[in-house]
Amino acid sequence: MKSLLFLVLISVCWAEPHPDNSSLEHERIIHIQENGPRLLVVAEQAKIFSHRGGNVTLPCKFYHEHTSTAGSGTHRIRVKWTKLTSDYLKEVDVFVAMGHHRKSYGNYQGRVFLRESSENDASLIITDIILEDYGRYKCEVIEGLEDDTAVVALNLEGVVFPYSPRLGRYNLNFHEAQRACLDQDSVIASFDQLYDAWRSGLDWCNAGWLSDGSVQYPITKPREPCGGKNTVPGVRNYGFWDKDKSRYDVFCFTSNFNGRFYYLIHPTKLTYDEAVQACLKDGSQIAKVGQIFAAWKLLGYDRCDAGWLADGSVRYPISRPRKRCSPNEAAVRFVGFPDKKHKLYGVYCFRAYN
Repeated sequence: MKSLLFLVLISVCWAEPHPDNSSLEHERIIHIQENGPRLLVVAEQAKIFSHRGGNVTLPCKFYHEHTSTAGSGTHRIRVKWTKLTSDYLKEVDVFVAMGHHRKSYGNYQGRVFLRESSENDASLIITDIILEDYGRYKCEVIEGLEDDTAVVALNLEGVVFPYSPRLGRYNLNFHEAQRACLDQDSVIASFDQLYDAWRSGLDWCNAGWLSDGSVQYPITKPREPCGGKNTVPGVRNYGFWDKDKSRYDVFCFTSNFNGRFYYLIHPTKLTYDEAVQACLKDGSQIAKVGQIFAAWKLLGYDRCDAGWLADGSVRYPISRPRKRCSPNEAAVRFVGFPDKKHKLYGVYCFRAYN
């Protein structure tokens, strides 16, 4: 009798053929629904937009599939937020909460909190956003043996710009590329950021590092030196290269800033050292490349005067193309890396607000 009952139970289970292999057509997958509530974690928005210096809430709530309550009451709820690295190879701890215990990690310390607007709210508040906060975050809720996750992307308003040092084209390994971006008030760009920049018209023929370790470049106007004039526009991918030995340019990303970017009115043109001192005397510092790009792209800054920047380059931002000032396109025009001791130019300064 017991054997007969067992066969009857098996016969009423839902079964389906294996979808990938016709040779396994006689095999079946048995789906068993466990008793009791199943934990569900939901992000009401998959993508959140903010800017450097702002505050943002990454949404995350948890439910039980068969009950209307947040938790079963038999286990303590543990909430863990991590950030997914751009290459998806690991996760970086951001915040953990269990009961009254709270812990934040790394440069998130003192800047992240749970919103807790209701008993099932696991949303994360991030304050005073920095450039490095950009990326995808995972919300994980654990109760006893049950757990579930949701992923939320944090996007920042900003601008991507190509960068190469005074040494010239293709002189940075991956680690040097990261430092070069940091030195210019920016971070190394992600593929998503470069792709968005390409969709907005960025066209650059030199290949550069991205944050996932790949080397790519955006082409909106196909031409012979850049993959051929008969190829389609797009982001060209060189693939992944040795981060220590391979050398390319880099694409950097920066956002708005808490300060004033300006061209210093000075009675004479200046050498590089004189430019540095002139900004200091004016209560500022010589501006960085990321700051001129942010002022140009996000604030519409426009000036037809070439000026020194912190890396020793000379550039000027044009938002309104006109004769003798970038007549064909709005752009940050690059003059080059002139002789610091003998060439004379104006200077762009930056004064941070407290």
